[in-house]
Amino acid sequence: MDFIIRKYNQLDCNEIVNLFYNTVHIINKKDYSKEQLDAWANKPFDLDRWNNILTNHHTLVAVKDNIIVGFGDIDNTGYLDHLYVHYDYQGQGIATKICGQLENYSDNDILVHASISAKEFFIKRGYKIIKEQQVKRNNIFLTNFVMIKQRNYKV
Repeated sequence: MDFIIRKYNQLDCNEIVNLFYNTVHIINKKDYSKEQLDAWANKPFDLDRWNNILTNHHTLVAVKDNIIVGFGDIDNTGYLDHLYVHYDYQGQGIATKICGQLENYSDNDILVHASISAKEFFIKRGYKIIKEQQVKRNNIFLTNFVMIKQRNYKV
């Protein structure tokens, strides 16, 4: 693995939202229609809103050759909000490394709303599907899965 994981800073925001947009539109097109992809990730982005979320969550950024190649964030309750890897850097262990560090950040069970495309990744990490759901974004319905990874507490 020739990438580093570091904490987010607000100078990352523009590159992150572009990574998010491109990854959604390229990687997820096998599972969602163009209309659904546009509802999920459309421009222009509200950078202040994104920066606020990423700053207030525990957010990690993967960097390779001075390029942000992935990011993820988790809140204080254990909700894993985002986990995205640049479309040119898929399959290199980036999501696995980021996700592992995010999971270690929280002592709570980890909850995620996984896309169709990401569902198998989370199943392999020990997440269980609670339910399949339809979420409405810009009057378009998208399928995702509420999944949980329960902590094994020792007494």
